Amino acid sequence: MMGIVIIFAGSPELDAFIGILQWPAMVVTVVASWLVASGDVKRRNLGFWLFLASNALWMVWGWSAQAWALVLLQVALAAMNIRGAHKTDKAESG
Repeated sequence: MMGIVIIFAGSPELDAFIGILQWPAMVVTVVASWLVASGDVKRRNLGFWLFLASNALWMVWGWSAQAWALVLLQVALAAMNIRGAHKTDKAESG
């Protein structure tokens, strides 16, 4: 029978998890950049969603590291991604 592991704030397990979170965040950011530059509409849209996921990952990591400039940067980049996705949708439909 599998047990459920509960990770509490400030626990070594949570600290270790958040410590390595920067690596998946970096990979997602690079993949999103690649996809957004695609000529294919579906890939480009997937890239926007991946950018939003990477923004969330970076915010979690930045918050835990008390890297407030990084957190604010990710909020700004997420807003620009949402704006870009909206403008792309308008251009493709109209």
